[in-house]
Amino acid sequence: MRAPVRFTARDRSMVWYQDILDNHLDQAMLRVGEVLNSAERDDDGCLVTPTKEPRKLRFNGGQDRAYRFVYCITHRLVATRDQVIRHRCHKRCCVNPRHLVIGDRRDNLMDEWDRQANGVDYRQL
Repeated sequence: MRAPVRFTARDRSMVWYQDILDNHLDQAMLRVGEVLNSAERDDDGCLVTPTKEPRKLRFNGGQDRAYRFVYCITHRLVATRDQVIRHRCHKRCCVNPRHLVIGDRRDNLMDEWDRQANGVDYRQL
């Protein structure tokens, strides 16, 4: 009897990030630097993109939100579609890697409830 075949379903985003990490990391790190340098630092230490909505970034045939790209490349991580990049500062246009953490949708919802109840202590970011 043959052992069952196991596989991991991967979406295009995961394949795209894996290709970047395996073959284009140096160029991706340069692109992260460009994103960070083009953002403005605000009084809370956030690096905010000059856009109303989270900035989108194109790289090597794919596209993602800039903050997700910054997080995945700086942490050399291929995030699954169930994983979200959370903003500890609660500013969706912030791309500061120190303000970004990975989690799931439940974590994100709990963050929002905590922010509504207690606000944001920017000294802890």
